[in-house]
Amino acid sequence: MKSFKSFHGTITMISDFWTNATGEGLGCYKLMSVENEDGNLVNFVVTPYTYFVDHVMVAAGDNVTGFYDANAPVPLIYPPQFQAIVMARDSQYQNVKVDYFNSQLVSSDNQLKLNIGPYTEIVLENDQLFTRNPANRNLIVVYGPTTRSIPAQTTPYKIIVMCR
Repeated sequence: MKSFKSFHGTITMISDFWTNATGEGLGCYKLMSVENEDGNLVNFVVTPYTYFVDHVMVAAGDNVTGFYDANAPVPLIYPPQFQAIVMARDSQYQNVKVDYFNSQLVSSDNQLKLNIGPYTEIVLENDQLFTRNPANRNLIVVYGPTTRSIPAQTTPYKIIVMCR
């Protein structure tokens, strides 16, 4: 099972990333450098399979959160380099959480419980309608206000089901 972690900061640079010595795929992979307010730097490898919330295009200067698999192997280099699974550009009107949600739709860290409402959009990563129960899956959740309970509860705007 994937264990999702995140890193939040400002994009300082985006460049092409070489995946092999022949240059095959050049331009399809990007290296995105993100620096947080404490000055910590992380490089995200952005692949053609990285999901961008709301399908936004990001640029240097944008505040983003990158989500990655904490159990995936990473090279022992500085700054740390993670393969981005999901990238979300900051918005004052929405929050994003990527996690495994159990049968009660509670996140694996027990911080968020989802209450699906009549207007909650539930889709696949390709924006096609998901017609089953999203419980017991890895989800990208886009939501607004939450309760102050533990876990916090919300009725999400959108749930993106990660089938990979």
